[in-house]
Amino acid sequence: MAFLRVDGWLVAPQSQGKYMKLIITGGAGFIGSAVIRHLIQNTQHAVLNLDKLTYAGNLESLTSVANNPRYRFAQLDIGDKTSVQTLLMDYQPDAIMHLAAESHVDRSIDGPADFIQTNIVGTYSLLEATRQYWLSLDSEKKAHFRFHHVSTDEVYGSLGTDGLFTETTAYQPNSPYSASKASSDMLVRAWHHTYGLPVVTTNCSNNYGAYQFPEKLIPLMILNALEGKALPVYGKGENIRDWLYVDDHARALCLVLTEGKIGETYNIGGHNEQKNIDVVHMICDLLDELRPNSPHKPHKQLIKYVTDRPGHDLRYAIDANKIKNELGWIPEETFETGLRKTVQWYLDNPNWWQRVRDGSYRGERLGLG
Repeated sequence: MAFLRVDGWLVAPQSQGKYMKLIITGGAGFIGSAVIRHLIQNTQHAVLNLDKLTYAGNLESLTSVANNPRYRFAQLDIGDKTSVQTLLMDYQPDAIMHLAAESHVDRSIDGPADFIQTNIVGTYSLLEATRQYWLSLDSEKKAHFRFHHVSTDEVYGSLGTDGLFTETTAYQPNSPYSASKASSDMLVRAWHHTYGLPVVTTNCSNNYGAYQFPEKLIPLMILNALEGKALPVYGKGENIRDWLYVDDHARALCLVLTEGKIGETYNIGGHNEQKNIDVVHMICDLLDELRPNSPHKPHKQLIKYVTDRPGHDLRYAIDANKIKNELGWIPEETFETGLRKTVQWYLDNPNWWQRVRDGSYRGERLGLG
């Protein structure tokens, strides 16, 4: 396909279907990099990755698309309103997907200030820069512009043994992380209702897959088991999460960005509720199978129950019927197929995670308060 150069971007001609110039904030993170890989590999859109490159931002997760002429990177803090506004005016995006956030509950317990600064103040600054840019657009571009805010199911608090989170579930955040995300959700809602900024919001369940920073449960268990280290399980391991394969999430996010109704919220879940201890057992079983000569086999012998996280929510589960019924999205991966792919990826890509572990995170316990 022949591409056209538009304002310095290489994009598909409109005769081949509508292209968009997108900004993805937090695009060097786990979910953001999956979204960018999906966009570059499966659409005609041009993508500018805006990322501050904190400890969990890793441009090596984007090596496969880094040289694509439709991809660019800008190292920038979303809290730097002036610089962000200049970037928006220079690049003239058609849409912004906002993923930049501090995102780990345990880290928010140890150091909530960063979460307040990035997730609340940073989102405010980004909204204001976006609003000024949006107001500068001509009527046609202004009508088609949208701001997609990506959030979490943790804003809803903790479920009992029954029920599901829906888009109308009341917010009851219980950790500094979830409180900061709930605050950012409310800011986005206010900027839509007060100023008319065209927004869509998504709240997702727990993501997993390739390129995930190893402080999270699944990669931490995989890598600790490979190294013969203890597999720390909080409490009795009975906390339940709904697991969403990150590539399924990336597809959903791109669909909401382009097809979602302005002002609406869409919950994205994997229909895969699992107890934490069952997830760890499945990882151990897969490693026993895929690494039959491991000196640490059976890997379940490495499980160690540790003091529970303060305020640990019992259960999260998403009702994803709205995005299914209105936009036609359903997850492609079951937890079994997605987890096997994830374990295999970490086995096949030691160079990626070894370099990550050589940096600021070495598998230490976080969130003791």
